[in-house]
Amino acid sequence: MRSLEKIKNQSFALKTRYEWEEKAEASLKGKTVESLQTTTYENIVLKPLYTRQDEQSVPEFPGGSDFRRGVYPLGYMKNEWKAAQRITYQTPQELQEKLHQSFDKGQSAISFDVKKVLFEEEKSLVNILAGIYHQYPFAINAKDLQTSFLTEVAGLDGHNQLCGYIGSDPIALFAEEGIISNEFFTEWVKNIQLSNSNFPNLRTILIDSVPYHNGGANAVQELGIAIAVGVYYLEKLQEKGIELEEILTKMIFQFSIGSNYFMEIAKLRAARVLWNRITELYGATEEVRGMVIAAVTSSFTKTVHDPHVNLLRGGNEAFAAIIGGIQYLHVSPYDELTGTTPFSERIARNIQLLLKEEAHLKKVIDPAGGSWYVEALTNQLAEKAWVFFQQIDSSGGILEVLKSSWLQQEITAVYEKRNSDIQTRKQSIVGTNVFANLADAVPQKPLVNEKPYFADGGKIEAILEKRLAEPYEELRRKAKSIEEKLAAKPSVGLICIGELKQYKARLDFMKSFLATGGLEVVESNAISSIETAKQFVSELSTKYVCILGTNDQYETIGHEILAALKAEFPERVFYLAGLPEKEKQDQWINEGIKQFIHLKSNCYKTLSAILSELEVNTNEKTKA
Repeated sequence: MRSLEKIKNQSFALKTRYEWEEKAEASLKGKTVESLQTTTYENIVLKPLYTRQDEQSVPEFPGGSDFRRGVYPLGYMKNEWKAAQRITYQTPQELQEKLHQSFDKGQSAISFDVKKVLFEEEKSLVNILAGIYHQYPFAINAKDLQTSFLTEVAGLDGHNQLCGYIGSDPIALFAEEGIISNEFFTEWVKNIQLSNSNFPNLRTILIDSVPYHNGGANAVQELGIAIAVGVYYLEKLQEKGIELEEILTKMIFQFSIGSNYFMEIAKLRAARVLWNRITELYGATEEVRGMVIAAVTSSFTKTVHDPHVNLLRGGNEAFAAIIGGIQYLHVSPYDELTGTTPFSERIARNIQLLLKEEAHLKKVIDPAGGSWYVEALTNQLAEKAWVFFQQIDSSGGILEVLKSSWLQQEITAVYEKRNSDIQTRKQSIVGTNVFANLADAVPQKPLVNEKPYFADGGKIEAILEKRLAEPYEELRRKAKSIEEKLAAKPSVGLICIGELKQYKARLDFMKSFLATGGLEVVESNAISSIETAKQFVSELSTKYVCILGTNDQYETIGHEILAALKAEFPERVFYLAGLPEKEKQDQWINEGIKQFIHLKSNCYKTLSAILSELEVNTNEKTKA
């Protein structure tokens, strides 16, 4: 008991920031605290430590002021977010069955992709929705079929009581398709006007930032674009005589949630700050200035290989969305890229239920509120996004920057930086560019959604849907194709100089490096002489060989081994694991090393070159 009392009464002296920095730098072995700073794709510098000096002035409670802390004073305690899992289906009958099953298992919004097949038979959609449309809100991105969808549901009894959203974002469709259809936009405006009286409680104006996210945009760009699209719709609909307050009650924003956990939380908070500022400038009352948000977990971050890792990605993204304060959420099944199963759909839905019921997120009001880090990040994002929005606005608005391809170029620049970091493995994709599993079956090419929205219109550069893992997935498919033709996996021989403890670190590195492209390793036993190296290489079926060991071994025996091997096996291609000092690199290259493979190597380009050469040689052999 005395020891327990002692622990309870124990206190620690307060430490200053200077003392923390001094202690940190002592463990950094000569580096400064500033070296721990990182710069994001939004060009925001993240500090290693945030203190009370970073404290921001924020609203005392959610549901007021700039809405960063949410649109409801009691958060999810009184207004739970809706589990809006998009139901997949092939036929209307299958959709009807799966919808009813999903609601029995925790679904809380009517959500599915809208297909033309739903309108091919009279009252098909009405029959599907029977018994559920008056119990649950809608969460539908109807895209180019919004008019057809709303026309159908207008025949439902009590249609004026429908709630949730059945929205469409013409500009997002234009960006995806690469066509601007004035005819479609005119029809969309008329549809909004008609639906306002038919569906007083239903939101129909969607601002969808998902296509830009999937094109590689950063959080600043996503926010700036979303605000610019929102402003464009505000102005166009007001020109048609619709009142500002009525337009705002019909709007809903959709965001894709990526893998940078705190950045995504801040993105959602900053979105509400920005929209509050815009609507306040337009003269809207506080009651309609709160942004309603539907979120989807990102397809940009998902992988075809090692698909169960997508469960972790989806869980992380769902967690960020909920902490960020969304109203509707779809969590993509882990195998969505190659075709979902009832099991994967159930697990995706259960991620939300776990966060709601077992993590108790519905019982905590704005857990991120007041965090020095999150608040600082929210403000930085909002400020940078406001500048980006102003750039769009000063260039004539969202349609003009799409027509000029300025926006596409801005997004492409960010994507290329992301792609470069993935190729050089500065950024990791577990199971794809790090910790790849060669025993993993290579699935068929991912499913591609055909999106022929418009027959004609003004051509613009389309913002193509991408995923970060795609370049490596293409390498794995190429390696699989070569394996099928040769009846053996493509491989690289590894000459391991010295004892295991000396070369093991580089051996593990090379195995991981090569596996990301589907290349198997054939490793030697411990090599201590030129003769054993020759014997090993003579038995290899691959022409690609990498020498690995310690830097000291490279200088004592490495040069001699390379010279002997190059003389006896001139057709072989030799690599060296590691990066020698600059003054020694020319010597290695002159002696026959094609490339140094090290931590800063472009993994993708290196493996692509090997596989491309193998593919050419394989094709020549099969033709012969």
